[in-house]
Amino acid sequence: MENKILEIFIPGPAGRLEAKYYKSKKITSPIALVLQPHPQYGGTMNNKVVVDTFHAFMENGFSVCRVNFRGVGKSDGEFDNGQGELADAAAALDWLERENFDNSQCWVAGFSFGSLISMQLLMRRPEINRFISISPQPNVYDFSFLSPCPTSGLMVYGKKDELVPQAQINELNKRLSSQKGIKVEFESVTDANHFFTKSEAGLKKVLDKYIKKESALY
Repeated sequence: MENKILEIFIPGPAGRLEAKYYKSKKITSPIALVLQPHPQYGGTMNNKVVVDTFHAFMENGFSVCRVNFRGVGKSDGEFDNGQGELADAAAALDWLERENFDNSQCWVAGFSFGSLISMQLLMRRPEINRFISISPQPNVYDFSFLSPCPTSGLMVYGKKDELVPQAQINELNKRLSSQKGIKVEFESVTDANHFFTKSEAGLKKVLDKYIKKESALY
């Protein structure tokens, strides 16, 4: 499977965006876009959590793309405090949809800073019908724009996340679970820190289970 992952460049608002892409052989396969952690703290699309998430989608029959935001790796441009990165994510989703115009589902996933961008993208794109947010940081970024959250999804966090107080996660859970008609599931990985160091297997298990369950509905 590994050799089927293509290195591609996507036209973005600040120039070309470096990306990795896997195309499922299945007609009408679902699609997923996976977004990287914070570029100014060494985040790239080759971050372990991003790669593991990419593979979880791939192994479940998705056509999936992960992308380097502007100024990261071989992507043109420079860091833009989230605004430009959101535009990059939108351009990557446009490309992915054009390549898979007959897709049955559209998912977006992101890790840490990438989870913020993926949720902002979700608010702007009604075709996204599931999300996976890994290590969200409601203590750093304001997630109040999710009222109401337009679709069901999964929030995964490490029980020992050293960057996000558990109370903030609980607060976000409370806000999202009071919404009718959508179900945002919160799953913790027992010994995991923010980066899931040495807890990758636990994370993959949670991702795989959720992707299998939700993609089987279509």
